[in-house]
Amino acid sequence: MNEAIDNLRAMLLIRAFEDCLAARKDHGFQLLSSGEEAVSVGLASALNEHDQLLTGGRSIGPALARGVKPERLMAELLARTGGVNRGRAGRGHFSDIDAGFFGAHAVVAGNITIAAGVALGRKLENHPGIVAILFGDGASAAGALYETLNIAALWKLPLLFVCNNNQLSVSTAREASNAAENISDIGGVFGMWTKSVDGLDLPAVSETARTAADYVRAGNGPAFIEFSSIRLRSHSTTARETRKRDELAALRLKCPIEREIRRLQDAGLLGQAQTEALRDEATQRAETAMQFADASPYPDPSEVLEHVV
Repeated sequence: MNEAIDNLRAMLLIRAFEDCLAARKDHGFQLLSSGEEAVSVGLASALNEHDQLLTGGRSIGPALARGVKPERLMAELLARTGGVNRGRAGRGHFSDIDAGFFGAHAVVAGNITIAAGVALGRKLENHPGIVAILFGDGASAAGALYETLNIAALWKLPLLFVCNNNQLSVSTAREASNAAENISDIGGVFGMWTKSVDGLDLPAVSETARTAADYVRAGNGPAFIEFSSIRLRSHSTTARETRKRDELAALRLKCPIEREIRRLQDAGLLGQAQTEALRDEATQRAETAMQFADASPYPDPSEVLEHVV
């Protein structure tokens, strides 16, 4: 029960954090993950302190789920020195290795090859941890993915491929960008353990992620899982929404957070008062993170060339 409540708490934090950020006029260019929270939280629940997670540019939800501090992340997103990388990396490139978040990489599919390098290093060092690489369906047709799948399978790298299929690559439907019936089928071509799962069902995501992670952790080589989710916001905070209102209204009825709340309530594990308390807690944590960011200064201009090679 405690794990289920903690997972719900994590999903609520992601939603509240992103809502708080989006409400700011100075939020900058952000890729938010409303509708994809179960994927982030379910995947993170399968990783341990020895593992590392890499993501693409839609990185906020996965980072929070992995344990990156909300205050440090908010400051990073708003380019403040209190950020995890002193405000220099932003949403597309920040990292917090101590939290098990090796980093975000804004170039579509660019994170996949980097993850293979991390996994190879761990294999050569006999490191106990595995590497999970989270990417969207938009990266599933990129050549970098196929090259990495090939080398990961050949060398039995401790690499878990995770496709968060939110059905859209910006505004291009998944069916128009990848010919495979299931994106996870791609991994099967290379002899990997594969599975496609409803990414709105948190228990199913967690169970599948654990099974796949255990498979990789046992030295069997890479695995490939696909979680089918939804995107409740536009592609980015600066992009025009291309879907119709009735389509968005139908999608909101599938919200993974509300689905998990109903499941826990129906099972008698969560009451209405506790639900509201969890929502309030998430809102407060997001507001506290924003207050921390606002109290943190912008970098001094004299620092602009530091860490530049």
